[in-house]
Amino acid sequence: MKELLEKMQDTYETFKANATLQLEKQNKAAGTCARKDSLILEKLAKEFRKASLEASKK
Repeated sequence: MKELLEKMQDTYETFKANATLQLEKQNKAAGTCARKDSLILEKLAKEFRKASLEASKK
């Protein structure tokens, strides 16, 4: 679960940087990367939910 959290944090940092570039400098490529990162974060959040439920059952 620790690895999952680290992966989520890294992906979020990348998302945040790209979203900021899109917002502040109207960088279209950064916007595309930010959207991709948001989809990855969604999948990781679902994995986290499953892992969290498994941990609470123990």
